[in-house]
Amino acid sequence: MEQASADNSGDRVKVAVAVAITMLLWASAFVGIRYAGTSFTPGALALGRLLAGAVGLGAILLMRGEGLPPRAAWPGIVGVGVFWFGIYTVALNWGEQHADAGTAALIVGIGPILLAIMSGWLLREGFPAKLLVGLAIAFAGTAVVGFSTGDGTTTVLGVVLCLVAAAGYAVGVTAQKTALKHASALQVTTFGCAIGALGCLPFAGQLATDLAGAPTAATLAMLYLGLLPTALAFYTWAYALSRTTAGRLGATTYVVPVLVVLLSWLLLGEVPAPIALVGGGLALVGVAVSRTKRKRTDPADAHRVATR
Repeated sequence: MEQASADNSGDRVKVAVAVAITMLLWASAFVGIRYAGTSFTPGALALGRLLAGAVGLGAILLMRGEGLPPRAAWPGIVGVGVFWFGIYTVALNWGEQHADAGTAALIVGIGPILLAIMSGWLLREGFPAKLLVGLAIAFAGTAVVGFSTGDGTTTVLGVVLCLVAAAGYAVGVTAQKTALKHASALQVTTFGCAIGALGCLPFAGQLATDLAGAPTAATLAMLYLGLLPTALAFYTWAYALSRTTAGRLGATTYVVPVLVVLLSWLLLGEVPAPIALVGGGLALVGVAVSRTKRKRTDPADAHRVATR
């Protein structure tokens, strides 16, 4: 019993570390996209990022000796590659060119709510009250951050593209959860990233053109996006997703806008408005509520209470 408890505790620590790495790297990706996006078009940036990620993940897959995923995992992997690595990445890159950062974060923040609905229905995870309450609180905090950082430059196209990104995220993570029942986190992430890169190959000509004229710093930023926020962060996400519910893990992504505000403050000198900090705190409270679990009653204790 003590050994099992220790194993569970160790597993929870690993999941927490994986989630922390994912959230921090994804937050840094928003800053990287804003920087590299001045030199690369949305499709070219997505393709370059995914190619770098696929190469890095493929090298690790070979070193670890993991082969092809089983046949049962491929429908989910294809879903991950098409909807999350492909549609989400391109739509987000494109949407950020037609929407201010605050509005983009607000609209994309619908994604975890869509994910909770889809996972509760399709994956039969149910709709725990604490998860729903936490999602509502966290989304409200994200809305406060979005309204405080928006500058009114958003177009209808930007709104539509951010909605497409949110939907792509929800569908992709739902598909990923099904794939993880049959394959490892590394396999699902590697081949999903490769499929996403294949889907973005029509942008190869634009990528070559952009690379020829892009400064070295922008190219390095694109490689950073591929190797860390894509390869490493998507792998640590998949690792955590294989050990928790999609709805609860999806709610954790509301930490990202908070980290984006802080990183923009530290790295870009963009001082956040006080109301943005209040919204960030509210989002963190919502995430904390969504991740709390109902305590399970020990059978022996329940029996003792009943016999009394």
